[in-house]
This record gives sequence, C-alpha cells and structure tokens, in this order.
Amino acid sequence: MTYEISTDEIRSYLPELHAGDRVLLSGRIYTSRDAAHKRICEALDNGSPLPYNLRDAIIYYAGPTPARPGMAVGSCGPTTAGRMDCYAPRLLDLGLAAMIGKGDRSNAVVDAIRRNGAVYFAAVGGAGALIAKHITASTVVGYEDLGCESAKQMQVDRLPLIVAIDSQGGNLYRTGRLAYQN
Repeated sequence: MTYEISTDEIRSYLPELHAGDRVLLSGRIYTSRDAAHKRICEALDNGSPLPYNLRDAIIYYAGPTPARPGMAVGSCGPTTAGRMDCYAPRLLDLGLAAMIGKGDRSNAVVDAIRRNGAVYFAAVGGAGALIAKHITASTVVGYEDLGCESAKQMQVDRLPLIVAIDSQGGNLYRTGRLAYQN
C-alpha cells in the first residue's frame, strides 16, 4: 500500500501503517544525529529548552551536506539508526511520532515504538542526492556549532519512505529476512 501523508496528520495515520507500506511524506521534519541527540537528552536532564518540540515530531537521522545553488540542502542520506537507539525510547515516551533512518532497531526501541504507537521509516541508504530533491527548505534550529549535524527543521515534499517498524511492532527487517531464509 502507498500513502501520501502530511506531517500535520501523521498521528491519525500511524495505526493504519504496516511494515512494508510505502509513504510519500510531505511537511515539517527535523534532523538530529548522535551529537544532537546527546544534547537533547542533556537539555531534558537540565530542564533546558529543546531546539524543537518533540510532541508529534518526526526526526530524520541525517546530516545534510551544504546546499548547492538552487537547492535547500546538499546530499541528505539517512544515518544508521542504531546509533540513536540509546536515546530513542526516551524521546518516543515524550511524544515523538516517527523516526527516519536506515537499518534495524534494538528490541528496546521496538518496544517503545509499540508502547507509544509510533513508527520507524526507512529511507534508502546511498540515495542522498535523490532524497535532497524532496527537501524544499532547511533551517538550523539548534546546536549550530555541530555543522552538518546541527538540528535542522526541514520541509519535505513527497519524501519516499518505507514503513520499517509499525506501531504494532511489525518489523520489515525481521520478516524480510525470514522470507529469504525460507
């Protein structure tokens, strides 16, 4: 199944999505990688302001390269999501709706996805230039000193994604492997 989803309506779609579904996502997302996640959790520990509101947010694990003329960003491929697994359950428990990355997630993250009715989307690794064509705007919203790994707010238009882990815990990485093993 293929869905065209606006980020403003993401919560209403989450229960309908199943591992393997295709999504064309449009609207506001945020980028954060390892260093930004560490700072977000430190800010939560200290009661400091966050660079963006976690409630119903979608975080794309990416660090886009500088933009070429006429582009919002340069190459913007997904980062291996497992590097954020130590932070993800906490952010999901605080209202994060979805994450975008590449690669399987830990059992703790899958449990937090189910517990919070969230999803994990996979973006195609190695397709950073193609993905950049779906990003129409990018603004640094926090941790500017981290350069390409700063927290950014982005506008995306029909960003192609695959539901890798759905809100019921269906996991394409695990079912896909089983299909090929049989």
